Amino acid sequence: MKINDTTVTELEKPYLIAEIGVNYFDIAEQRKIPPLEAAKQMVAKAAEAGADAVKFQSYSADRLASENSPAYWNTEEEETENQYDLFAQFDNFGAAEFEEIAEWTARNYEVEFMSTPFDSHAVDYLEDLVPVYKVASADITNHPLLREIAAKGKPVLLSTGASTVGEIDEAIQVIEDEQPDAEICLLHCILQYPTDEENANLEMIEHLNDAFPEHLVGYSDHVPPDDSMITLLNATVKGAQIIEKHFTLDKTLRGNDHYHAMDPGDIRAFIENHDRFVETSGDRTKEPIPAEQDSRTHARRSLVAAVAIEEGDCIRRDDIAIKRPGTGIEPKRFDEVIGRTARRDIERDQILTWEDI
Repeated sequence: MKINDTTVTELEKPYLIAEIGVNYFDIAEQRKIPPLEAAKQMVAKAAEAGADAVKFQSYSADRLASENSPAYWNTEEEETENQYDLFAQFDNFGAAEFEEIAEWTARNYEVEFMSTPFDSHAVDYLEDLVPVYKVASADITNHPLLREIAAKGKPVLLSTGASTVGEIDEAIQVIEDEQPDAEICLLHCILQYPTDEENANLEMIEHLNDAFPEHLVGYSDHVPPDDSMITLLNATVKGAQIIEKHFTLDKTLRGNDHYHAMDPGDIRAFIENHDRFVETSGDRTKEPIPAEQDSRTHARRSLVAAVAIEEGDCIRRDDIAIKRPGTGIEPKRFDEVIGRTARRDIERDQILTWEDI
């Protein structure tokens, strides 16, 4: 999959998307600045920390949820118990604001701007702004929206939270009916906010790779981060090549997506630990490496004279010890040496060579 000029499969680390979502509204309130300025500050911090892309959410509460939609998140962290009421707090960004953020991002940072469209209006105004379309897990059965997205001819990141393999397959078919050569990345996701560690089920990444080998597989994470970013590292071990995680500048903020988000320090920790992971992975073929050569020679053992052996003596088992270093006859040739004759005097503790016998 290519995202603009970046071929994801050629990267040495997973392609990392910092999902800003609508968290900039809370950052704006905290810092007493306009939301647009807060959004730019978040883009800057994500880019400086090492993210490959920043992603927002483009929606209107009126188009997204009925006024009777119950919450599906942890209401101890986000107290709003109605989806419409929550989304209505964060839907006053539109085409003009996202265009400004996208252009500002391109001018100042080498990160991609993305935003998830939740309706056809957003699909249209994002077309000239995004290199790839992201489909939220909850819209995997929204085939009309999938068709509109696929018709734009761009790569698709398809989140698969709470989905069956059959539903994923149907969504892929809808996209490919509109765009036969579509580049699709299936993002394993658990639709629980936040996701308990025991519910992450990262083995499902391998299942997606097996079930859909023709498509890239990634991971959209909602597990609260730990200091080492173990969940994301494990996802890369399981085969995730694109990783998306919510992003904030303050994980202590209540509400919305701060409580399970990563911050700039978490991005740096993930990248640093992933680099260590790659460095320790090395080559797949089992063979001695140059750094082992001295150990291979000196830590292995040789056949050594346990006693002084005179020229012409028949070598007996008790005449031979097995000691380091490994510069003489290898111990595996022990039985071939027994019964042979000493070609010359051999001192006690002398390493035996084939020239000695």
